Amino acid sequence: MARYDKYEPKAGGFRAPLATAIAAGQVGNIIGVGLDANGRVDSTNPASGVLGVLVVDRPMNAGDIVDVMTAGEIVEADGLAAGTVYYADAAAGAVGTDNTDVRIGHTVEATRLVVRVIPA
Repeated sequence: MARYDKYEPKAGGFRAPLATAIAAGQVGNIIGVGLDANGRVDSTNPASGVLGVLVVDRPMNAGDIVDVMTAGEIVEADGLAAGTVYYADAAAGAVGTDNTDVRIGHTVEATRLVVRVIPA
């Protein structure tokens, strides 16, 4: 299960309420997120586009405050390849290697993603 490792909350991200709940199946996943028109964290078609990534350690309700990472490191991530650049799809929050999406970072090891989000 992925988790934040190196994260400076004062400079490496921002806090905002969730627009929708995070289900148990999304716990530990790396999700590309942005903000909706009301300033809430949204992973599906956010009005702002992708601004950061989110990893949660438990199911969460809409309105709960979360830390969105814009710079830092995520470890214990499954399904990544070492030495690869990763992007987030603004329409679904899915993270992959399609370089038409928003660049979120790169891996140093297969399980460690160095996050440096570059919004479109």
